[in-house]
Amino acid sequence: MLELPAQLTHTSASACLLELAAAVPNQSAEVVVSATKLGRFDSAALAVLLSLRRDALALGKTFSVTKLPQRLTDLARLYGIEELLPDRRQTPR
Repeated sequence: MLELPAQLTHTSASACLLELAAAVPNQSAEVVVSATKLGRFDSAALAVLLSLRRDALALGKTFSVTKLPQRLTDLARLYGIEELLPDRRQTPR
């Protein structure tokens, strides 16, 4: 499981993405990103998640997120991308 940091804003997004993207190939067939620690964020967090999703799918893996903060879910819904970031609890196994 990959974990987002406590803070993920435009300032830290590139470094976070580099670190997490490097770990995607080493994940099992299901890439799960935990947002448990995520407390401070902006729309850059969505960009990081979408990029990780793209990397996972390109490798033939599934992608899901767990513990996404409600405010970030609301932002994803506003941008029309909520369905691209499935909640692992709702993904059939």
